[in-house]
Amino acid sequence: MPYIKRTLEKCITEISKDYSCLLLVGPRQVGKTTMLEHLMEGTERKRVTLDDTDNRRLAKNDPELFLELHPAPVLIDEVQYAPELFSYIKIKVDNGAAPGSYWLTGSQAFQLMELAQESLAGRTAIIHMSALSQSELYGSGDTEPLSLEIGKLNKRKEGLAKCGPAEMYERIWNGGMPGHRSGRYKDRDVFYNSYIQTYINRDVTDMIAGVDKLLFADFIRSAACRVGQMLNVHDIATDVGVSDDTAKRWLQVLEKSEVVFFLRPYSNNLLKRTVKTPKMYFFDTGLVAYLTRYSSPEILMNGAINGSILENYAVAEIVKTWHNSAKECLLHYYRDKDTNEIDMVIETDGVLHPLEIKKSSNPARQTHEQIFLKNSPFVVANL
Repeated sequence: MPYIKRTLEKCITEISKDYSCLLLVGPRQVGKTTMLEHLMEGTERKRVTLDDTDNRRLAKNDPELFLELHPAPVLIDEVQYAPELFSYIKIKVDNGAAPGSYWLTGSQAFQLMELAQESLAGRTAIIHMSALSQSELYGSGDTEPLSLEIGKLNKRKEGLAKCGPAEMYERIWNGGMPGHRSGRYKDRDVFYNSYIQTYINRDVTDMIAGVDKLLFADFIRSAACRVGQMLNVHDIATDVGVSDDTAKRWLQVLEKSEVVFFLRPYSNNLLKRTVKTPKMYFFDTGLVAYLTRYSSPEILMNGAINGSILENYAVAEIVKTWHNSAKECLLHYYRDKDTNEIDMVIETDGVLHPLEIKKSSNPARQTHEQIFLKNSPFVVANL
C-alpha cells in the first residue's frame, strides 16, 4: 500500500538532532511505527518491538542486557510494556548518547509521559501523534498550527481540496485511521470492529484488572453517542448499568489511551457564572460513526448526531494542526449559566479567538464579543 506522508516527519527529523531520546505517543494504530520506519529507511537504526513476548521479558527482567543487544540508534515499539527500560536509557543519555539514539513509541500516552517525566525529565522530547489530518489526506501534508490571521487562513484554504456537504460527511464517516484510509484494510466495519476488540483486549485489560469486556464495549458506544456534548457521567453510567464512580474511572481510561479528549470550559476570576463541566470528543470520527451504527455517510449527514459529529470533526482537526507541529494549544469552550455558549475558544498570547461550528450554509451572526466583553479583561479577536 502507498505510504501517506505525515506532517510530523519534519519535526521528528529536526528534534532528533537535539535530543538523544524521543518519545512518540498517540492512540493505537495511528501510524507511529509506520512513520518512524519510513524515516529509518537507509539508516543504521533497527527496530525492536515489545509486543514480542521474548523481547518484553528480557526488557523487564534485564533492561541493561536488552539495550546492549539492541544498541543505538534504535526504535523501541510499545515501550509502555517495560517501564524498567527508562532508568537505563537515562544512564545512556547521561553518559553521552548521541542525538537521535533512542526513538520510543507507545499507545498509553499518560502512563508513558509520567514515566518519561520521572526518569527522563529534561532528557527526552515528547511528541503527540494523531490520526491522519485532512491536509495529509487531501492536501499537501505540510501545515502549520491553525492561525486565525486572514492571510494565513486564505493560504491554508488554497492548500486543501474543496468539498461539499456530502463529501464532508463521507470524510467524517471514513475517519482518519491509516490502516483503513491507505487501502490496506478496505472493509471499514471490519477494521473498526478489530480496532475496538484489540484496544479492549490489550490496553483496557492492562489498565483495568478483571474488566467486563462486553460491558466496556457498551460503555464506549454510549460515550460515542454523546460527542460534542457537555459530559454527563451519570447518563452514560445509567445507559450501561454501572455506577457513576465506575463510569468516571472508565472515562479516565479512554482519555489516558487518547480514545477521547476533553475541552475544558474557559473561565477567569471575573467569570463567576461559567459552567465547570468539560465537553467530550473522540480522536477519530470514523470510530464514532462506527460505534453509533451509521451505515453510510448519507444517513450520518441526516442523523441525530450530524451536528455534534461535525463539531467533533472540526475540533479534532484544529487539535491535529498543533500536534502535527509538535506544539500544544490552549483550547476551551464557553458556556455560562444563562446558556450563552461558544463552541471553541482558542487562546494565544492573551487573545481569545471565539469559533462557532455550524452545519449551515448561512449561519446566523453570533454575539461572541458581547458575551466576553461584559466580564473579561482579555481582548477578543474580531472575526
